[in-house]
Amino acid sequence: MRDVSEALRAFRAEAAILSDLAAAADLLSWDQDTYMPPGAAAGRGEQEATLHALRHGRLTDPAYTGLLDELEASGLDPAGSDHAMVRVARRTASRAGRMPRRLVEELARRTASARVAWAKARSEDRFDLFAPELAAVLELKREEADAVGGGGQRYDALLDEYEPGATAASLAAVFEPLKEEQVALLAAIAGSGVQLSDEMLRRAYPVDAQRRVCEATAASFGYDFRRGRLDVTAHPFAIGIGADDVRITTRYDERFLNPALFGTMHEAGHAMYEQGFAPEFHRTPLAHGASLGIHESQSRLWENLIGRSLPYWEGAFPALRAAFPEALGGEDVESLYAAVNRVESSLIRVEADEVSYNLHILVRFELELALLNGDLAVKDLPAAWNDLYRSYLGITPPSDALGCLQDIHWAVGLVGYFPTYALGNLVSAQLFAAARGALPELDADVRSGDFATLLGWLRSNVHRHGSRYLPAELIRRATGSELDSRHYVDYLKGKYGALYGLA
Repeated sequence: MRDVSEALRAFRAEAAILSDLAAAADLLSWDQDTYMPPGAAAGRGEQEATLHALRHGRLTDPAYTGLLDELEASGLDPAGSDHAMVRVARRTASRAGRMPRRLVEELARRTASARVAWAKARSEDRFDLFAPELAAVLELKREEADAVGGGGQRYDALLDEYEPGATAASLAAVFEPLKEEQVALLAAIAGSGVQLSDEMLRRAYPVDAQRRVCEATAASFGYDFRRGRLDVTAHPFAIGIGADDVRITTRYDERFLNPALFGTMHEAGHAMYEQGFAPEFHRTPLAHGASLGIHESQSRLWENLIGRSLPYWEGAFPALRAAFPEALGGEDVESLYAAVNRVESSLIRVEADEVSYNLHILVRFELELALLNGDLAVKDLPAAWNDLYRSYLGITPPSDALGCLQDIHWAVGLVGYFPTYALGNLVSAQLFAAARGALPELDADVRSGDFATLLGWLRSNVHRHGSRYLPAELIRRATGSELDSRHYVDYLKGKYGALYGLA
């Protein structure tokens, strides 16, 4: 057996190549969702299939897996980052080793075409244009689940890629009582007799001015534009193409300020997480978030716990009013705070208020579980979607474009991804409570537009660790306790109880 230091050098060299291949694929994906001409979809699918196949081949190469065997037997310090790096690498290689190369290539090609079909179906409000592609993607995802799951529950096999250690049963145990709390709070608000208006947010907001505000907002939070950029897409996202290239996107609506402004806050939260990974983890398996739930906690923390807070707007409103004098010239900060926190059952997940947001996620969680298991036929998805929206939110989508076609996730094969959004909400509140306890001047800092202290706390307790720790351990280290949904429920009841005059 070679010297441990020599084995580690060989491992890091191969890990860097694997990281570069993933980054190249991510760059192609970013381009497809921003600037690529639609006619290039087929060729792009082949390009992505090639990169994914090359990476899959290296992940499953006996020389690489043998190197992992060597390092696992070498007695690395279990508390050290090298041990964590090998653990994460083994997890990825083992999953890849159970995936036939043919399936990897087919998924890349199919999701490339499904993405285009979804965009066309959404723009024309025709689910029938997307249904065959969705059925094909689901069949491939079932095959993937059977390959990597070792005979267990299909949904658990897919979920584990995004949220290590989670299962459909464990999620249901958290989500069912949470659903009851949020449905009850939504009903209490509806029955409060208090009406908050967001009319001021639905005036004329020129796109050029929105872009300048969005860029300034992201930069003020700490998003580094020297290592990133802001572009336009149909469905906003953040993507890390390397340690010094983490890009965000948004979408603009000239008659509604929220999508661009809060979408940018959200994606900046994701991007700042990736910009904060420890430099020594770059181009290694640890240069990733601990899980998508942890990732989402960062976006929701900046979007909601900061971006929809009163201290934030007490400091930020004068600049916003100056940017949009015609729309906001006669308004005050209290009215804006009420407007951005207006609660109303709505159709669009990314525009949902905090009280109802998780209910949008639970609809998707239940439906994708049924679709994957074959309990729900693809052709029946629109009706099932509408039924759950009536049941949980009391509204019915008037079209599929505003219903089951609004998200891109299933088109790109992200089955099992949606629950991480709800987990992110829970973690965001718990992390923010811990930060508030450690930073007694936090509200004053936010009010003055100084986010460096909060970002520093997040860098130290969350960002720099990358995927060194499993999600549960990271939460314990950062907050001193296990994941507890009570923090989120208490936050919602306290904030919205005050806004809506609830006891």
